[in-house]
Amino acid sequence: MHVILPQQTHNQIDDDSIWLRRTSIERYVADLGIAVVMPQVHRSFYTDMAEGGRYWTFISEELPALARSFFPLSHQREDNYVAGLSMGGYGAFKLALRKPDQFAAAASLSGALDMVAHFDNMNSSPLWQAEMERIFGPKIAGSENDLLQLLKENQATSGPRPLLYQCCGTEDFLYEQNQSFREACSQTDLQLTYEEEPGEHEWGYWDKKIQNVLKWLPLPERG
Repeated sequence: MHVILPQQTHNQIDDDSIWLRRTSIERYVADLGIAVVMPQVHRSFYTDMAEGGRYWTFISEELPALARSFFPLSHQREDNYVAGLSMGGYGAFKLALRKPDQFAAAASLSGALDMVAHFDNMNSSPLWQAEMERIFGPKIAGSENDLLQLLKENQATSGPRPLLYQCCGTEDFLYEQNQSFREACSQTDLQLTYEEEPGEHEWGYWDKKIQNVLKWLPLPERG
């Protein structure tokens, strides 16, 4: 039996099948020669939770090893990219900024990119505050889970730096966070491709923008 339920607006409640159900990602990558790995991370924000699972360890260490044990996937940095939307945009940039030796490029679509503001904006809800503290602990600012801090740390190193792609609709509730990240990134020498246009936090926008991401990716055969 198949059931279609009303679409939710916040993508922390989606699972690892949502990209296949809401976009044409399988068709878009059919001729690109790339594999698309779509993991389930629940509401973890890709983090080793203060109270909960070790999702950062899973996504950054266990999953790549597992996927490569099943499929003939490249270990080379130049062949590995990460992308996501909303919470996944945060996770994509966190992976690339904390593991720049493993990922050549990262893309965020409507990402939650200023986690300090994300926490503060929801502070009126005791349930939200409690959930965030169970994930991140009492402090986000300046930590390894703060993307703005990770930008500074990348700038201070001499190692490889990932290419970044960022987009957000101007009517998206995360638009201001995206402006904060864009401004912080402009203070570094990381290469950021930024796009904005009218759009909300919804799948019609993301289905269109993921096609831009795939065209932007520095695939080896494109030279």
